[in-house]
Amino acid sequence: MSEHKIIDNHPYIKYNAPQLEEKDTLERSILFYKKMEKRRSVRAFSDRPIPREIIENLIKTASTAPSGAHKQPWTFCVVENPEIKKQIRIAAEEEERHSYESRMSDSWLEDLKPLGTGWEKPFLEIAPYLIIVFRRTYEFGEEGKNRNNYYVQESVGLATGFLLAAIHNAGLVGLTHTPSPMNFLTKTLKRPENEKPFMLIPVGYPADECWVPDLKRKELDDICVFY
Repeated sequence: MSEHKIIDNHPYIKYNAPQLEEKDTLERSILFYKKMEKRRSVRAFSDRPIPREIIENLIKTASTAPSGAHKQPWTFCVVENPEIKKQIRIAAEEEERHSYESRMSDSWLEDLKPLGTGWEKPFLEIAPYLIIVFRRTYEFGEEGKNRNNYYVQESVGLATGFLLAAIHNAGLVGLTHTPSPMNFLTKTLKRPENEKPFMLIPVGYPADECWVPDLKRKELDDICVFY
């Protein structure tokens, strides 16, 4: 039987789902949960180098995320150049300093205390790679006619989630960093006008001395409702 078919003038391929016993499906779900439950956001990075091929594989994994009309409205900018990382750190710290000193509410600052965060971000220079995720609001078309992308925020959020899972699965650590506003990233990386910064993720190995907050995740009953 052919593995290809034309439906409504568009090519399709047969999806061959893995044939697993129920017990194997259950075991996989448990093992993956246990792996991901150990994921933590880390702010203490090692400068230990990472082969670029590993980062490329992480990006390719992120790109398997679903997207509105399969537009794949994302660009992953990978920064390893020390001078560019320094520029990003200086600009990010300037925005963060303003946020901590005047933009954030008292309740917001209080909620951040258990995380041990502040406006200084040395990890932006220490981590061997920075992955900056950009969302592409539209694509440049012919004769000046731009082509819209759909569900851009949701699509890029899904791809970022895939990326974080891939980072953890590879034995690395990351941090979801969102200095606000992030327009300096567009300028520093010379990105086109159809791209807007979504998230800045330092990636690397944890420092030899690395501590993370002893946080507790919500129980299933607090986050899930079955009907």
